[in-house]
Amino acid sequence: MKSQDNYQIIEELRDLHGVTRLLAIAGLPRASYYKWRATRSRQVEVRARDHEIKEHMVAIHLAHPFFGYPRMRTALWEAGYLVNHKKVGRMMKELSIQSVIRKKRNRSSYTPSVVYPNRLKRKFHAIGPQQKLVTDITYISDGTQFYYLSAIQDLFNNEIVAWQISDRNDVKLVLDTVEQWTRKRDVSEAVLHSDQGFQYTSQAYNTRLEAFGVKGSHSRKATCLDNACIESFFSHLKTEKLYLHQCKSEAEIHQAVEEYIYFYNYQRFQAKLKQRAPIEYRHALAA
Repeated sequence: MKSQDNYQIIEELRDLHGVTRLLAIAGLPRASYYKWRATRSRQVEVRARDHEIKEHMVAIHLAHPFFGYPRMRTALWEAGYLVNHKKVGRMMKELSIQSVIRKKRNRSSYTPSVVYPNRLKRKFHAIGPQQKLVTDITYISDGTQFYYLSAIQDLFNNEIVAWQISDRNDVKLVLDTVEQWTRKRDVSEAVLHSDQGFQYTSQAYNTRLEAFGVKGSHSRKATCLDNACIESFFSHLKTEKLYLHQCKSEAEIHQAVEEYIYFYNYQRFQAKLKQRAPIEYRHALAA
């Protein structure tokens, strides 16, 4: 039996019998086992990342079927996926994505992307609610397919003020999230910051923000740190909740996200908020 197979068996039985005992029985060094484990973990991360990129490529293709690999690569970079042209071309082949040749059309029917200036400029502090907010989308797997979580975070107290989950990473997901946010509060004059993903540069998104008097703001191309706060929240969600228990359905994912956001908003103390949870902090300053 190959060492790789032995390592896999040890991995499966480690909770029952302990790593030390299993390694002794198999006659394998501990260092080699942990090296194999680290390599496997990296491989899983790479596969998950590639799957996420492919899901995003499909969504881009559905929105812009005329994009070839150069424009596909540009769209991916704008959304924070720093992949080279060779990898984009290979993935498009694997997905059987081909650009559709566009027919000439009247200039009046063309709807260009809307790119806002970076109004936030990494100034993540706000002196009151509904002044500066950030939004983004992350993926969550149930083991068989991916779902997409869209969230809006208020930088005044880091509160998650709106969120939606969908099995499609599309403009509708973003619009539904904005709709949920605007139903709860007066959002006029608020700045809502995002990356330059195709959802956030769409005419539909721009129209929705204008209707509520919201000022759009975009990160610079391929600059994830411009939207670091919402990325940090997604990281906490995954490491403190989702990675601890594998959700096996969309319903389980929805429940897990709902539970964590309640915990995050009401119970998770933060140093930035003087060791208060987001909603407690907001109430304290309003008193």
